[in-house]
Amino acid sequence: MASSFHFLLLCSLLFLIPSHSIAKKSFHPKALLLPITKDSSTLPYLTLIHQHTPLVPIKLTLHLGGQFLWVDCDKGYVSSTYKPAYCGFSQCSLVNSSACGECYSAPKPGCNNNTCSLMPDNPVIRTSTTDGEVAQDVVSIQSTNGLYPGNVVSIPKFLFTCGSTFLLKGLASGVKGMAGLGRTKISLPYQFSSAFRFHRKFAICLSSSTTSNGVIFFGNGPYVLLPNIDVSKSLIYTPLIKNPVSTASSYFKGEPSAKYFIEVKSIQINGKAVPLKTTLLTVNKEGYGGTKISSVNPYTVLETSIYNAFVGAFIKELANIARVASVRPFGACFSSKNFGSTRVGPAVPPIDLMLQSKSVYWRIFGANSMVQVSNDVLCLGFVDGGSNPRTSIVIGGYQLEDNLLQFDLANSRLGFSSSLLFRQTTCANFNFTSHSN
Repeated sequence: MASSFHFLLLCSLLFLIPSHSIAKKSFHPKALLLPITKDSSTLPYLTLIHQHTPLVPIKLTLHLGGQFLWVDCDKGYVSSTYKPAYCGFSQCSLVNSSACGECYSAPKPGCNNNTCSLMPDNPVIRTSTTDGEVAQDVVSIQSTNGLYPGNVVSIPKFLFTCGSTFLLKGLASGVKGMAGLGRTKISLPYQFSSAFRFHRKFAICLSSSTTSNGVIFFGNGPYVLLPNIDVSKSLIYTPLIKNPVSTASSYFKGEPSAKYFIEVKSIQINGKAVPLKTTLLTVNKEGYGGTKISSVNPYTVLETSIYNAFVGAFIKELANIARVASVRPFGACFSSKNFGSTRVGPAVPPIDLMLQSKSVYWRIFGANSMVQVSNDVLCLGFVDGGSNPRTSIVIGGYQLEDNLLQFDLANSRLGFSSSLLFRQTTCANFNFTSHSN
């Protein structure tokens, strides 16, 4: 499998070829794809798009619940096709912006008069800005048939928001913004499906490796991983729940959350129910509670009472395994010497997130529940989120790795595979090296 660096370099070189030699104007893809890399220092997941005229590779942090694409325009944004969205025009209505801004310096990308604005945020450091100019520019992306990458296609008027350099604090080196995949009309999935009129679906498959790429598919399956396994054919489905109140750092009054919530009814460890305060598992009218899925949180975060009950139940099931001192941010760590090994990771009790019925559950095995913090220490990869968090359970990136998740926006449902290791494949096994015709 090619390294992440070499693939992204190849991808960048491919986009330098004139577009008429890559994709015919009449070509209408049924699906698109982006590579995902895992940053070894900050742990969040990164992707690469091509934007501007001429095209430039832009490295972005993947934000599953992000409202839109935002890019730093403070430093060196140069493009002959950049156009700000002026107040009163259709773009401002589409993005639902009621803010109209002025610029008190020379016009440039991110600073123009009478333009509408949104509020780009950085959830890693929990900060935002209120003056993100809405604009449009060319975005190019690779198509796919679900088996291999295909022709490069372009969207000439892709809507995004200009962010500021200070919003990049805490993000990986070289990142220029965030790729929002959330439940809005200007997120990447919605704009891609609207531009090419394919199914309003996307699927993410996060690799557990920092040297091999995972993948995002935009559009319907197949989603084929080596050795020729179509993961889209074996998904389990659960409804996506709408949170009526935005959970972003900043938002307009009355704006619903763009994040993806599911209804976890209970949690079982080794088939035994964890005693929980069930009211915490439901989103209330103020937008508090419930369970959301996050690509920004590196590990699953649990409200304190849920965390304590969960960790206590897990420790009880591992009564014969020696405990060792905790390693931050984790609260329960064990000597790895006494653990067996299985196809799906360390031999520990399975964790089941029970969903709409007893027969529908998301099972988490050792590869996604236990974190190897040193040669001889394994820790339970869940963290304490405090006594009054906005969301009671935030399923983090580590628990998503080597699971394929399909977000069906049209039907408001989530399809999930559970661990792909059972099927002897991983999210690093998409064939990026071949090419479809």
